[in-house]
Parts: sequence; structure tokens; C-alpha cells
Amino acid sequence: MIQGVTLYSFTRAFHQRRYGFADLVREVARRNLGPGLEVVGFQSFKGFPSLDENQIHAFRALIDETGLTPTCLSANADAGLRRDRMLTDDELVDYMRPQIAAAKELGFPVVRVQISLTPDDMERLLPVAEEHDVRLGLEIHSHQHPKHPAIQALLERYEKLGSPYLGFVPDWGASLRAVPQTLLRKYRAAGVSEELISALEATWQEHHREGPPMTEQQHGRWFGQVMQLAHRHGAGDRAIEMAVNFTGLFGHAPVADWADVLPWTVHTHAKFYDVDDDSVPIRDLVSLWHKHGYTGSYSSEWEGFHWNDWDDPFEVVAAEQGLIREAERNH
Repeated sequence: MIQGVTLYSFTRAFHQRRYGFADLVREVARRNLGPGLEVVGFQSFKGFPSLDENQIHAFRALIDETGLTPTCLSANADAGLRRDRMLTDDELVDYMRPQIAAAKELGFPVVRVQISLTPDDMERLLPVAEEHDVRLGLEIHSHQHPKHPAIQALLERYEKLGSPYLGFVPDWGASLRAVPQTLLRKYRAAGVSEELISALEATWQEHHREGPPMTEQQHGRWFGQVMQLAHRHGAGDRAIEMAVNFTGLFGHAPVADWADVLPWTVHTHAKFYDVDDDSVPIRDLVSLWHKHGYTGSYSSEWEGFHWNDWDDPFEVVAAEQGLIREAERNH
């Protein structure tokens, strides 16, 4: 197992210009948060995916200097890139080709791709992955989940093709047990009423008992329900944010459901929001991964930075990595 971190966890510090890209990589190494290193292509490299030789050389030299191990490059499958229409399948496949090539030039063995890609798209990208000797992992991210029909269709295609170059990147944010308490702390500090906070938690738990959404229509209905609830309580412009968080980020998939896709897992997003409140059942997830013989890479992915502006992101990531190591030692 290669434990590490995605630089996405430090987005707030990066946007605040507290660190440049190279400084951030060095800080990861200095704090022993590697050896695995994941980066988001468009966030990390100017002009991505069109990289010049100087950029490639500088990154490879930085890896040599720090001793980190590139594990995954997160690419984007931006089907909504145009203002007037969605990209066609041909355009989307063409959009992915240079990102895969860039990953190879930078030394990444895995490319995270996104759910905009259909089974047909992934099959068309298989020769590209083979050409560059890079594995493609489609991210299973809330609101979707391992049992979602779109993921099951991809799994069926993978099993038919039988190629080690196609797989998944599970994101643990699809398997929460509770709403992260730091978000509720932020809402309280912003003056959100206890009545609304309680209603939001109750609605999330109601959805949790129902199980993860199996259709986009069901997810849309939940989104509208939270929007209406927030508006009734005077949330105003914050209503959209609440609906996104409570139906789009905090998934309901049972831990056991991941067993379907673990044989096809090429990298793992160890997503978390808090460490202390067990909103993401980290120990149970590690136990399942261990049970199924997973020996690949983990990236700690702290997405609490969206609202948590008080905790040190490096310390939070270190705490989760310690929890993962502890869970591993218990097996």
C-alpha cells in the first residue's frame, strides 16, 4: 500500500497564495504526508494539458528532490465545457487524450477520470491508455455509488474487456454515516438557526435510511426537497449551497457495497471532512479494503476546506493518515 495525499486537500492555502505549487509539494514531503502524491492537472500546471519540456523537467526534478511517488493525476471530464451545449462523446474523448498523454510525461501511473465518460467512451480510451501505459480510474463520487446503474454499466463493460488499464477510483465521500460537524459549526457561526440545522440533519438521515439514490430523478427530488426546506427557513442564497452539500457531497452508500468494485480499483480517494466525528467510517472502509487484498495507493483527500477555515490542513491530513495506519495495523 502507498499512502499519500492529493494536493486538492490544500486548495484553500494554495488559493490564498500561502504556497506556490513547488512549495506545496515540498511541504508535503517535509511533513511526511507522502510518499504518494496526487495532483489535479488543471489546478497544478499552467497551460495543462499542453506542457512544455521545462515544465515536465521541473516536475520530475521536484519528485527526485522530495523523494515522493506520483500516484495519480486527476484529469477533468468537463462535459459542460461549452456554454451552448454539452460536449459530444467524440469531443469528450478527444478532450481526454492529451490529459492522459500529459500524465505519462509527468510520470503518473494512474489518471482519475470522471463520470461524464460512458462505457463506450472508456472503451474508446483504452488504446490511449495502453499506448501511454497509464491506467484510467473513473471516480465513484457521491451522489453516485457502487450500486448506481451508471457504475454497474461501467463495471459490466470492464468485465467484458478484461483490461488492467480500466478501473475505478472509489471516493469515500460516497459512504458517510452522518453530516460533518464542522459544517454545522460553520452554519452556526454564520447565524443559521438551530431549527434549520436540525431539519437539515433530519432530512439527511431520512435519505440515509432510504439508501443512496438509484436514479438522477431521485437525486433531483432530494435536491429540491433540501432547497425548499432551506428557503422555508430563510436561508436565502445559502439554500443552493445547502442542497449541494446535503445531497451531492455526503453520500449514503453502505461500506459493504464497495466490494463490487474493489477488484477494479486502481487508486483510492480517502475522502474525509472531519476525523473526530466519524462522519466517514474510515476504520470500516480500511477494513474492507484490507479484506479484499487491496495493495494500491491511497490519497488522503480533505474536502472540509470548503467551509473549515480554522484547522491547519496539513495537521488534519496527518491525523487521517494516522487513523488509516492504525486501522491497517489492526488487521
